Amino acid sequence: MSSGTLRRRLHHGDVDGRKYDRYEASEFGSLNEPLLGNGDYDYNDHSQGQALQDILDDERKKESLHWTFLFSNIIAQWAQWLGTIYCNGANIIIGSSSVLGRIIPFVQGTQSTVNRLPLVVLSPLQEVRLKYLKRRLSIPFDGSLLEHQEALRNLWKLSYPERPLPSLKSEVWKDMGWQGSDPSTDFRGGGYISLENLIFFASTYLEAFQNLLHKSDGERSEWEYPFAVAGINVSFMLIQMLDLQSNNPTTIAGQRFLELLSEDEMAFDNLFCVAFKLLDAQWLAKRASYMEFNDVLKSTRSQLERELALEDISTIRDLPAFNFLRQ
Repeated sequence: MSSGTLRRRLHHGDVDGRKYDRYEASEFGSLNEPLLGNGDYDYNDHSQGQALQDILDDERKKESLHWTFLFSNIIAQWAQWLGTIYCNGANIIIGSSSVLGRIIPFVQGTQSTVNRLPLVVLSPLQEVRLKYLKRRLSIPFDGSLLEHQEALRNLWKLSYPERPLPSLKSEVWKDMGWQGSDPSTDFRGGGYISLENLIFFASTYLEAFQNLLHKSDGERSEWEYPFAVAGINVSFMLIQMLDLQSNNPTTIAGQRFLELLSEDEMAFDNLFCVAFKLLDAQWLAKRASYMEFNDVLKSTRSQLERELALEDISTIRDLPAFNFLRQ
């Protein structure tokens, strides 16, 4: 959130038995992101003129520049190593026909452009599954659709099987961690897939979901993150990290995810469950509070990127963070 004038509005929504406040930026009007933060994750903020695609492009550029820098350092180290061997009398010629001579012009050429990994050739199965996933990503949540209404009711039943089902607009929804009495206003950039992710989590990893919903693990903050909108943030973060809005992902995380997608049609949903549990583990480790949510979300993304880059990962279950779902 920017450093502009803030006015604090106490919001006594009871998220799993805990109170939390909300802030509003008076100079910008109402918030357009599920959780407050420094603005790095802007959810469908049309009033500020930045579309979801612009955010994704910015993230890809930052990722590409990072890898260009690392690759340049590696080449510099190689050159230093080969130079040392040459000085010791080794018969190594560095010219246009040598390996190093061919690599260095390539690296120099990438400094002026956005560096990307080569496009991968998708198998027919990968193409079908990626197309299906992108179709899911394109569906916004629409509270007027009966299918979407029923999905929201289903999430409540899975979350609170012993409690009566509330109406679609009720203060009771705040118990699940929605910011208002109407959950449909909290989806924004997360879309319908974020609701599907929560339902998948609740029905596939029941114990882990319930522990997370009720904040059963660890010593909790006095100002906890609201569960439901945190899940929406996780879904949106994964879309960015995996470069899923592009025709063919060119990030390491995105391309490794395509490999996982060929093994598991529900790889995105399973990765969501891992990411949400990892986020909560980092939240507890950092002893974070509500206004630090975006920082924890960023560190969660960084950890997932590192794990996806591991060589021995062939399924989501191979990720080290998957162990959090087993606890």
